[in-house]
Amino acid sequence: MSLFGLHTVSEDHPLVVVAVERAVDRSPDGLTYALPPKLAHLPEGARVEVPLGRGETPTAGWIVERLPPGETNGIPRDKLKHVLAQDESGVVLPGELVQFARWMSGYYACPIGMTLASILPAAVRKAIGRVERTLLDLAPALVDASADPAARAALPKITKRQQHALDVLAKLPRPIEIGDLARESGYSSNEPLKRLIASGHLVAVRKTSVEAGFIARAGSQAPAPQPTIEQKAAIDAISRDLGSFKQHLIFGVTGAGKTEVYIRVIERCLATGKKAILLVPEISLTPQTVGRIAGRLANAKVAVLHSGLTEAQRNQQWTLLAEGGADVVVGARSAIFAPIPDGTLGLVVVDEEHEPGYKQDSAPRYHGRDAAIRRAQLAKCPVVLGSATPSLESWMNAVERKISTLHRLTKRAPGLNVPKVAVVDFGAERRMLNDRRQHLIGPTLRAAMEQTLSDGGQVLLLLNRRGYANYIACSDQRCDWILTCTECDAGMVCHVDGAGDLRRRYVRCHHCLAEQILPQKCPDCGKPVTVFGLGTQRVEEELTRAIPSLVEGKTLLRVDGDTMQTAAHFHDALERFGRGEVRVLMGTQMIAKGLDFPNVRLVGVVSADTALALPDFRAAERTFQLVSQVSGRAGRGEKPGRAIIQSFEPDTPAIRLAASHDFERFARQELEDRKHFGLPPYRRLARLILRHPGETECANRAAALADALRSFSGVVEVRGPSVCPISRIAGKYRRQIELVADSPVEISRVLAEARSRGLLKLGEELAVDVDPISAV
Repeated sequence: MSLFGLHTVSEDHPLVVVAVERAVDRSPDGLTYALPPKLAHLPEGARVEVPLGRGETPTAGWIVERLPPGETNGIPRDKLKHVLAQDESGVVLPGELVQFARWMSGYYACPIGMTLASILPAAVRKAIGRVERTLLDLAPALVDASADPAARAALPKITKRQQHALDVLAKLPRPIEIGDLARESGYSSNEPLKRLIASGHLVAVRKTSVEAGFIARAGSQAPAPQPTIEQKAAIDAISRDLGSFKQHLIFGVTGAGKTEVYIRVIERCLATGKKAILLVPEISLTPQTVGRIAGRLANAKVAVLHSGLTEAQRNQQWTLLAEGGADVVVGARSAIFAPIPDGTLGLVVVDEEHEPGYKQDSAPRYHGRDAAIRRAQLAKCPVVLGSATPSLESWMNAVERKISTLHRLTKRAPGLNVPKVAVVDFGAERRMLNDRRQHLIGPTLRAAMEQTLSDGGQVLLLLNRRGYANYIACSDQRCDWILTCTECDAGMVCHVDGAGDLRRRYVRCHHCLAEQILPQKCPDCGKPVTVFGLGTQRVEEELTRAIPSLVEGKTLLRVDGDTMQTAAHFHDALERFGRGEVRVLMGTQMIAKGLDFPNVRLVGVVSADTALALPDFRAAERTFQLVSQVSGRAGRGEKPGRAIIQSFEPDTPAIRLAASHDFERFARQELEDRKHFGLPPYRRLARLILRHPGETECANRAAALADALRSFSGVVEVRGPSVCPISRIAGKYRRQIELVADSPVEISRVLAEARSRGLLKLGEELAVDVDPISAV
């Protein structure tokens, strides 16, 4: 950035409010600066550089408001500083996006500068992939027949070789890149053309564009199916609200055709000249969704935004959207920040709105679903939430509060079968085996897998726990030694690398990622160490031993955070499974959502109990959603599908009701419990987490903050401080304070007051999580 000198701020210098990209909360709305004459044109939403503090450190920030003439926000003009420069990227956010950032900053208690910084991808800020090209055209005097003859005559004489270049250009599409014209004219360099520019025979125009590699878009161009009666009713009802803000919830069984409803409504939205945003919970679902939309809406330009893109691709897609060149944007939660020009957003859709993947785990800790509702409200357009297992917040808004219109899709799309679900008492099965070895695949599930594979079908297996085993201890029952992480108050997980003589077992902490070789002997008594528990690697090992036709990496593929390190890995795995090369796809919750493969005839849940024991009031809701969603992956073709759920607690309501596809009964029971105990969604919650290397210091700081909050909390209940369920992570002790109220407005009031008093300094030692989805 070039710097403008600081000088006296005169009356005719416009004043602006700038939100700096720092954790500055003493001025939540931003700091006041003056625009020098060269920058007086900058609008709200422009990224700039300003001097900050006594040292006048050049700092990036955003213009969030242009003050009316005469207004100084109470600051004498001789105390004001000038904006130094505009950001080299030239980025200007749409006004609606700036308003959106203001709301996020206030609601999620994050400085607005940090919020705006999170909206702009780093690739755009760094101009990655940006290329500047020189395009040439003939001078107007040589092209326009009505041009003044004197102007043509005034051009200096040129050589025959130079005239040849002009003759070539006259026959080509113009303007043309300088290098291309040199090649077409037979020149070995651009110098002759530069001389023609200097002589006035050619006009040069510099054009900047963002170039990136091709973005693969899977999918087929299948003909549009005829909507069912229920689908058509939902499509018509939502379409009637185009042009105004309304909330809609599509509650449809898995395979009911929710995506078909989205596509039809998006089609009608585009017909009005507006654009649409479609959020999906995982980047793995993006290629399938983009492929279906691009196949059905052949004339629509579809942009993609998610973290799996290269930096250049992110810049390219973001720039395309900012210039109004895309009709639909598909992506994970960050796609809600798509820079769609003001007044052109006509629809927002959130698929699988219940998914925890929509929650951001760093400041600002926003929820993609709730942010989508607000974005639609600002754009005055409808928002559509869809799920077979809605979050209880969305369900209550539709059924009890009536602020969202509910659309039920009770039947699967024509040609699809509802899978038969069986819950197996895995404890009883293991006792019947009378085998001291630990088995993760029971006889019922194993027999079903063998039969399915023999019949030519494919299998999905879910275990939401990666690694080999999650419990490492001394083999002597009289010794109480258990391996835990030295930096966290949590157990280590055993992992396996390699095979045969190269096989290596090591342990990893899934919180701080520390690793070490698996100890062979107990450090307390010297007896051998043993590993218990379950993980996807152990299931993989057992399957290859039990079913010889399954070959690791070929006909059997493990899909978890260890094997799928990039989006490309996952997309490749899904393509191989779709082609039938892979017969069994086994993994964590990555395979539980949104996948549509007609030949999947069996779904197995290795253990449905992994989330039930967590110290989280949402444990039952998550278990129901996971079991229900993964079961719905079966029966999507001509052949009937079934699901087998292994559980040590088969009578648990969440598992039993998921097996019977009875969401509404589960929701009634769960909401009754939440209401009785004063839990969300009936009350609102914010969680403040304090972290410090010293246990005593952490406790003292948490107590001081809680006392300060109570001094102005009013009707907001301040709970704690208390020790977090995981009391130490990465060498830092953790304490939590909870703010509980009947209304989000009251919590926002307390957080705003705390910010204005300088009590909330976000960073490594403090996190503020409004509407948390995790209690850990």
